[in-house]
Amino acid sequence: MATSDWLAAFEKTAAAIGAWEPSSAATLSALDAVRIDFLGRNGRLTEVLKGLKDLPLEDRKLYGPKAQSARAELEGRIAARKAALESHRDLSLEKSGVDVTLPASPALRGRLHPVTLMMGEMTRVLGLMGYSLAEGPLVETDWHNFEALNIPAHHPARDAHDTFYLKDLPTLLRTHTSPVQVRTMEKTKPPLKIVCPGRAFRRDAVDASHSAVFYQMECLAVGHGITFADLKGTLEVFMRTLLGSSTRIRFRPSFFPFTEPSAEVDVSCLLCGGQGSGGGGKGCSACKQSGWVELLGAGVVNPAVFKLVGLDPEEWTGFAFGIGIERLAMMKYRIPDIRLFYENDLRFLDQFDEDIL
Repeated sequence: MATSDWLAAFEKTAAAIGAWEPSSAATLSALDAVRIDFLGRNGRLTEVLKGLKDLPLEDRKLYGPKAQSARAELEGRIAARKAALESHRDLSLEKSGVDVTLPASPALRGRLHPVTLMMGEMTRVLGLMGYSLAEGPLVETDWHNFEALNIPAHHPARDAHDTFYLKDLPTLLRTHTSPVQVRTMEKTKPPLKIVCPGRAFRRDAVDASHSAVFYQMECLAVGHGITFADLKGTLEVFMRTLLGSSTRIRFRPSFFPFTEPSAEVDVSCLLCGGQGSGGGGKGCSACKQSGWVELLGAGVVNPAVFKLVGLDPEEWTGFAFGIGIERLAMMKYRIPDIRLFYENDLRFLDQFDEDIL
Protein backbone atom coordinates (compact mmCIF):
# COMPACT_ATOMS: atom_id res chain seq x y z
CA MET A 1 0.00 0.00 0.00
CA ALA A 2 1.29 3.46 -0.93
CA THR A 3 1.95 5.80 1.95
CA SER A 4 -0.48 8.35 0.52
CA ASP A 5 -3.32 5.82 0.41
CA TRP A 6 -2.63 4.68 3.96
CA LEU A 7 -2.43 8.25 5.21
CA ALA A 8 -5.77 9.10 3.60
CA ALA A 9 -7.42 6.11 5.27
CA PHE A 10 -5.87 6.99 8.64
CA GLU A 11 -6.97 10.62 8.51
CA LYS A 12 -10.50 9.60 7.57
CA THR A 13 -10.66 7.13 10.49
CA ALA A 14 -9.08 9.63 12.90
CA ALA A 15 -11.68 12.22 11.87
CA ALA A 16 -14.49 9.75 12.54
CA ILE A 17 -13.03 8.97 15.96
CA GLY A 18 -12.73 12.67 16.77
CA ALA A 19 -16.33 13.27 15.70
CA TRP A 20 -17.70 10.53 17.94
CA GLU A 21 -19.40 11.80 21.08
CA PRO A 22 -19.29 9.24 23.91
CA SER A 23 -22.62 10.56 25.23
CA SER A 24 -24.27 9.34 22.04
CA ALA A 25 -23.82 5.76 23.33
CA ALA A 26 -26.76 5.66 25.74
CA THR A 27 -26.43 1.98 26.63
CA LEU A 28 -23.67 -0.54 27.14
CA SER A 29 -24.76 -2.45 24.04
CA ALA A 30 -24.56 0.74 21.93
CA LEU A 31 -21.10 1.46 23.34
CA ASP A 32 -19.97 -2.04 22.50
CA ALA A 33 -21.16 -1.54 18.93
CA VAL A 34 -18.85 1.51 18.66
CA ARG A 35 -15.94 -0.49 20.03
CA ILE A 36 -16.50 -3.26 17.49
CA ASP A 37 -16.84 -0.69 14.65
CA PHE A 38 -13.42 0.81 15.34
CA LEU A 39 -11.45 -1.77 17.36
CA GLY A 40 -13.02 -5.10 16.43
CA ARG A 41 -11.17 -7.78 14.46
CA ASN A 42 -12.22 -6.11 11.22
CA GLY A 43 -12.78 -2.61 12.68
CA ARG A 44 -11.85 0.56 10.84
CA LEU A 45 -8.89 1.52 13.05
CA THR A 46 -7.75 -2.09 13.25
CA GLU A 47 -7.53 -2.25 9.43
CA VAL A 48 -5.47 0.96 9.37
CA LEU A 49 -3.06 -0.44 11.95
CA LYS A 50 -2.71 -3.64 9.92
CA GLY A 51 -1.62 -1.51 6.90
CA LEU A 52 1.37 -0.05 8.77
CA LYS A 53 3.47 -3.11 8.01
CA ASP A 54 3.31 -2.35 4.29
CA LEU A 55 4.77 1.17 4.64
CA PRO A 56 8.45 2.02 4.23
CA LEU A 57 10.45 1.96 7.45
CA GLU A 58 10.74 5.73 7.70
CA ASP A 59 6.97 6.17 7.26
CA ARG A 60 6.27 3.50 9.86
CA LYS A 61 8.45 5.37 12.35
CA LEU A 62 6.62 8.61 11.56
CA TYR A 63 2.99 7.50 11.47
CA GLY A 64 3.05 4.43 13.74
CA PRO A 65 3.06 6.39 17.01
CA LYS A 66 0.23 8.61 15.75
CA ALA A 67 -1.92 5.60 14.89
CA GLN A 68 -1.23 3.92 18.25
CA SER A 69 -1.99 7.19 20.04
CA ALA A 70 -5.35 7.37 18.25
CA ARG A 71 -6.09 3.83 19.37
CA ALA A 72 -5.13 4.54 22.99
CA GLU A 73 -7.24 7.70 23.04
CA LEU A 74 -10.31 5.87 21.67
CA GLU A 75 -9.91 3.01 24.16
CA GLY A 76 -9.69 5.54 26.99
CA ARG A 77 -12.88 7.34 25.89
CA ILE A 78 -14.75 4.04 25.58
CA ALA A 79 -13.58 2.90 29.02
CA ALA A 80 -14.64 6.19 30.60
CA ARG A 81 -18.08 6.02 29.00
CA LYS A 82 -18.51 2.41 30.10
CA ALA A 83 -17.70 3.32 33.71
CA ALA A 84 -20.22 6.17 33.58
CA LEU A 85 -22.96 3.91 32.22
CA GLU A 86 -22.29 1.22 34.80
CA SER A 87 -22.31 3.76 37.61
CA HIS A 88 -25.62 5.12 36.38
CA ARG A 89 -27.04 1.60 36.30
CA ASP A 90 -25.92 0.97 39.89
CA LEU A 91 -27.52 4.25 41.00
CA SER A 92 -30.77 3.21 39.33
CA LEU A 93 -30.76 -0.01 41.33
CA GLU A 94 -30.18 1.92 44.54
CA LYS A 95 -33.02 4.31 43.78
CA SER A 96 -35.36 1.41 43.02
CA GLY A 97 -34.96 0.08 46.54
CA VAL A 98 -33.59 -3.28 45.40
CA ASP A 99 -30.96 -4.67 47.73
CA VAL A 100 -28.62 -6.47 45.34
CA THR A 101 -26.73 -8.00 48.28
CA LEU A 102 -29.71 -10.12 49.33
CA PRO A 103 -29.45 -13.86 48.54
CA ALA A 104 -31.45 -15.13 45.59
CA SER A 105 -34.86 -16.68 46.11
CA PRO A 106 -34.55 -20.43 46.72
CA ALA A 107 -35.42 -22.67 43.80
CA LEU A 108 -38.69 -24.51 44.14
CA ARG A 109 -38.15 -28.12 45.17
CA GLY A 110 -39.80 -30.72 43.00
CA ARG A 111 -41.82 -33.49 44.61
CA LEU A 112 -43.52 -36.72 43.67
CA HIS A 113 -47.19 -36.83 42.69
CA PRO A 114 -49.51 -38.25 45.40
CA VAL A 115 -50.46 -41.18 43.15
CA THR A 116 -46.77 -41.96 42.65
CA LEU A 117 -46.20 -41.73 46.40
CA MET A 118 -49.13 -44.06 47.09
CA MET A 119 -47.98 -46.56 44.46
CA GLY A 120 -44.46 -46.51 45.86
CA GLU A 121 -45.66 -47.16 49.40
CA MET A 122 -47.91 -50.02 48.28
CA THR A 123 -45.04 -51.59 46.34
CA ARG A 124 -42.70 -51.14 49.31
CA VAL A 125 -45.08 -52.88 51.73
CA LEU A 126 -45.63 -55.83 49.40
CA GLY A 127 -41.88 -55.95 48.72
CA LEU A 128 -41.31 -56.48 52.43
CA MET A 129 -43.73 -59.42 52.16
CA GLY A 130 -41.58 -61.04 49.47
CA TYR A 131 -43.24 -59.74 46.28
CA SER A 132 -41.18 -58.63 43.30
CA LEU A 133 -42.09 -55.91 40.81
CA ALA A 134 -43.40 -56.89 37.36
CA GLU A 135 -44.39 -54.64 34.46
CA GLY A 136 -46.04 -55.02 31.07
CA PRO A 137 -47.07 -52.98 28.01
CA LEU A 138 -49.93 -50.49 28.02
CA VAL A 139 -51.07 -51.71 24.59
CA GLU A 140 -52.22 -55.30 24.98
CA THR A 141 -53.51 -58.15 22.88
CA ASP A 142 -57.04 -59.46 23.29
CA TRP A 143 -55.53 -62.75 24.45
CA HIS A 144 -53.55 -61.32 27.36
CA ASN A 145 -56.22 -58.82 28.41
CA PHE A 146 -59.30 -61.07 28.15
CA GLU A 147 -58.96 -64.62 26.81
CA ALA A 148 -56.16 -65.81 29.07
CA LEU A 149 -58.04 -64.43 32.09
CA ASN A 150 -61.07 -66.58 31.32
CA ILE A 151 -63.15 -63.55 30.27
CA PRO A 152 -65.59 -64.90 27.65
CA ALA A 153 -66.40 -63.20 24.35
CA HIS A 154 -69.87 -62.16 25.53
CA HIS A 155 -68.57 -60.45 28.69
CA PRO A 156 -69.61 -56.73 28.90
CA ALA A 157 -66.01 -55.64 29.54
CA ARG A 158 -65.15 -56.65 25.98
CA ASP A 159 -67.71 -54.32 24.42
CA ALA A 160 -66.42 -51.34 22.49
CA HIS A 161 -68.26 -48.94 24.80
CA ASP A 162 -66.17 -50.21 27.75
CA THR A 163 -62.76 -50.74 26.15
CA PHE A 164 -60.43 -48.60 24.01
CA TYR A 165 -59.72 -50.75 20.95
CA LEU A 166 -57.04 -49.57 18.53
CA LYS A 167 -58.24 -48.93 14.99
CA ASP A 168 -57.56 -51.65 12.42
CA LEU A 169 -55.51 -53.65 14.94
CA PRO A 170 -56.45 -56.63 17.15
CA THR A 171 -55.04 -54.73 20.13
CA LEU A 172 -56.37 -52.46 22.85
CA LEU A 173 -55.36 -50.26 25.74
CA ARG A 174 -55.24 -52.60 28.72
CA THR A 175 -58.29 -52.33 30.96
CA HIS A 176 -56.42 -53.58 34.04
CA THR A 177 -52.93 -54.65 35.03
CA SER A 178 -53.91 -58.34 35.16
CA PRO A 179 -52.29 -59.04 31.74
CA VAL A 180 -48.93 -58.64 33.49
CA GLN A 181 -49.84 -61.69 35.58
CA VAL A 182 -50.57 -63.68 32.42
CA ARG A 183 -47.30 -62.67 30.78
CA THR A 184 -45.35 -63.54 33.93
CA MET A 185 -46.96 -66.98 34.29
CA GLU A 186 -46.27 -67.71 30.61
CA LYS A 187 -42.55 -66.99 31.01
CA THR A 188 -41.75 -67.83 34.63
CA LYS A 189 -42.17 -71.18 36.32
CA PRO A 190 -43.82 -71.00 39.77
CA PRO A 191 -43.54 -70.51 42.65
CA LEU A 192 -43.80 -66.75 42.17
CA LYS A 193 -45.04 -63.67 44.01
CA ILE A 194 -45.40 -60.47 41.96
CA VAL A 195 -46.92 -57.02 42.27
CA CYS A 196 -47.93 -55.23 39.06
CA PRO A 197 -48.61 -51.47 39.34
CA GLY A 198 -49.39 -49.22 36.39
CA ARG A 199 -51.88 -47.34 34.25
CA ALA A 200 -55.09 -48.81 32.91
CA PHE A 201 -57.75 -47.44 30.57
CA ARG A 202 -61.52 -47.79 30.41
CA ARG A 203 -64.34 -45.90 28.71
CA ASP A 204 -65.66 -44.57 32.01
CA ALA A 205 -67.46 -41.24 32.25
CA VAL A 206 -65.26 -38.92 34.29
CA ASP A 207 -66.79 -37.99 37.64
CA ALA A 208 -65.78 -37.70 41.29
CA SER A 209 -64.91 -41.40 41.55
CA HIS A 210 -64.15 -42.49 37.95
CA SER A 211 -61.53 -41.65 35.35
CA ALA A 212 -60.90 -42.99 31.85
CA VAL A 213 -57.21 -43.24 32.75
CA PHE A 214 -56.35 -44.54 36.20
CA TYR A 215 -53.73 -46.47 38.14
CA GLN A 216 -54.18 -50.00 39.38
CA MET A 217 -52.08 -52.52 41.27
CA GLU A 218 -52.43 -56.27 40.87
CA CYS A 219 -50.89 -58.82 43.18
CA LEU A 220 -50.38 -62.51 42.34
CA ALA A 221 -49.02 -65.42 44.37
CA VAL A 222 -48.65 -68.91 42.87
CA GLY A 223 -47.23 -71.92 44.66
CA HIS A 224 -48.08 -75.22 46.32
CA GLY A 225 -50.95 -75.34 48.76
CA ILE A 226 -51.91 -71.65 48.63
CA THR A 227 -55.46 -71.10 49.93
CA PHE A 228 -58.02 -68.38 50.51
CA ALA A 229 -56.71 -68.11 54.07
CA ASP A 230 -53.36 -66.95 52.70
CA LEU A 231 -55.17 -64.29 50.69
CA LYS A 232 -57.03 -63.03 53.77
CA GLY A 233 -53.88 -62.90 55.86
CA THR A 234 -51.96 -61.04 53.15
CA LEU A 235 -54.70 -58.44 52.69
CA GLU A 236 -55.11 -57.88 56.43
CA VAL A 237 -51.39 -57.15 56.86
CA PHE A 238 -51.30 -55.06 53.68
CA MET A 239 -54.32 -52.88 54.53
CA ARG A 240 -53.46 -52.34 58.17
CA THR A 241 -49.92 -51.34 57.27
CA LEU A 242 -51.18 -48.77 54.79
CA LEU A 243 -54.29 -47.47 56.57
CA GLY A 244 -53.56 -48.06 60.23
CA SER A 245 -53.64 -50.93 62.71
CA SER A 246 -57.26 -50.22 63.68
CA THR A 247 -58.53 -50.81 60.14
CA ARG A 248 -61.11 -53.59 59.90
CA ILE A 249 -61.51 -55.73 56.78
CA ARG A 250 -64.59 -57.49 55.45
CA PHE A 251 -64.88 -60.08 52.66
CA ARG A 252 -68.12 -60.42 50.66
CA PRO A 253 -68.74 -63.22 48.14
CA SER A 254 -68.55 -62.01 44.54
CA PHE A 255 -67.74 -63.23 41.03
CA PHE A 256 -64.78 -62.63 38.72
CA PRO A 257 -64.04 -64.86 35.70
CA PHE A 258 -60.37 -65.20 36.63
CA THR A 259 -60.78 -66.17 40.31
CA GLU A 260 -62.90 -68.80 42.07
CA PRO A 261 -63.92 -68.33 44.81
CA SER A 262 -63.95 -64.52 44.57
CA ALA A 263 -64.67 -61.73 47.01
CA GLU A 264 -65.20 -57.99 47.22
CA VAL A 265 -63.07 -56.58 50.01
CA ASP A 266 -64.30 -53.70 52.18
CA VAL A 267 -62.42 -51.71 54.80
CA SER A 268 -63.82 -49.76 57.70
CA CYS A 269 -64.47 -46.16 56.70
CA LEU A 270 -61.61 -43.89 57.72
CA LEU A 271 -63.76 -40.76 57.70
CA CYS A 272 -66.25 -41.89 60.34
CA GLY A 273 -64.12 -44.53 62.03
CA GLY A 274 -66.46 -47.27 60.82
CA GLN A 275 -69.37 -45.83 62.80
CA GLY A 276 -71.46 -44.77 59.80
CA SER A 277 -72.15 -41.33 61.20
CA GLY A 278 -70.52 -38.01 60.51
CA GLY A 279 -70.12 -34.88 62.56
CA GLY A 280 -73.16 -33.25 64.13
CA GLY A 281 -75.07 -36.52 64.19
CA LYS A 282 -75.32 -36.64 60.40
CA GLY A 283 -74.76 -39.83 58.42
CA CYS A 284 -71.37 -40.36 56.81
CA SER A 285 -71.59 -39.69 53.05
CA ALA A 286 -68.33 -41.52 52.26
CA CYS A 287 -69.65 -44.92 53.35
CA LYS A 288 -73.37 -44.12 52.98
CA GLN A 289 -73.80 -44.68 56.73
CA SER A 290 -72.71 -48.33 56.47
CA GLY A 291 -69.32 -47.90 58.10
CA TRP A 292 -67.69 -49.83 55.21
CA VAL A 293 -66.08 -48.79 51.92
CA GLU A 294 -65.54 -51.20 49.01
CA LEU A 295 -61.89 -51.06 48.06
CA LEU A 296 -60.80 -54.04 45.94
CA GLY A 297 -61.58 -57.39 44.38
CA ALA A 298 -59.76 -60.62 45.17
CA GLY A 299 -59.93 -64.39 44.97
CA VAL A 300 -58.23 -67.74 44.41
CA VAL A 301 -56.88 -68.09 40.87
CA ASN A 302 -59.38 -69.95 38.68
CA PRO A 303 -57.98 -73.33 37.49
CA ALA A 304 -59.09 -72.34 33.98
CA VAL A 305 -56.56 -69.51 34.00
CA PHE A 306 -53.76 -71.89 34.94
CA LYS A 307 -54.70 -74.16 32.05
CA LEU A 308 -54.76 -71.23 29.60
CA VAL A 309 -51.21 -70.17 30.54
CA GLY A 310 -49.87 -73.73 30.49
CA LEU A 311 -49.76 -74.53 34.23
CA ASP A 312 -51.18 -77.66 35.83
CA PRO A 313 -54.03 -76.65 38.21
CA GLU A 314 -53.61 -79.96 40.01
CA GLU A 315 -50.11 -78.93 41.02
CA TRP A 316 -50.36 -75.17 41.43
CA THR A 317 -52.72 -72.91 43.37
CA GLY A 318 -52.65 -69.21 43.99
CA PHE A 319 -54.49 -66.01 44.76
CA ALA A 320 -54.75 -62.57 43.20
CA PHE A 321 -56.18 -59.19 44.08
CA GLY A 322 -56.41 -55.85 42.34
CA ILE A 323 -56.88 -52.38 43.79
CA GLY A 324 -57.27 -48.87 42.36
CA ILE A 325 -54.35 -46.75 43.57
CA GLU A 326 -56.30 -43.48 43.40
CA ARG A 327 -59.15 -45.06 45.35
CA LEU A 328 -56.81 -46.09 48.14
CA ALA A 329 -55.17 -42.65 48.16
CA MET A 330 -58.61 -41.02 48.39
CA MET A 331 -59.36 -43.11 51.44
CA LYS A 332 -56.01 -42.56 53.12
CA TYR A 333 -55.91 -38.79 52.61
CA ARG A 334 -59.68 -38.07 52.75
CA ILE A 335 -59.78 -36.78 49.16
CA PRO A 336 -63.38 -36.44 47.92
CA ASP A 337 -62.79 -36.20 44.14
CA ILE A 338 -60.47 -38.28 41.93
CA ARG A 339 -60.21 -35.41 39.44
CA LEU A 340 -58.08 -33.46 41.91
CA PHE A 341 -55.21 -35.83 41.14
CA TYR A 342 -55.10 -34.75 37.49
CA GLU A 343 -55.93 -31.03 37.50
CA ASN A 344 -52.30 -30.06 38.27
CA ASP A 345 -53.38 -27.53 40.88
CA LEU A 346 -50.25 -26.77 42.90
CA ARG A 347 -52.35 -25.75 45.90
CA PHE A 348 -53.48 -29.37 46.07
CA LEU A 349 -50.24 -31.10 45.04
CA ASP A 350 -48.03 -29.09 47.42
CA GLN A 351 -49.75 -30.74 50.38
CA PHE A 352 -48.06 -34.06 49.62
CA ASP A 353 -44.51 -35.05 50.37
CA GLU A 354 -42.48 -38.19 50.95
CA ASP A 355 -42.47 -37.42 54.66
CA ILE A 356 -46.24 -37.93 55.01
CA LEU A 357 -46.06 -41.63 54.15
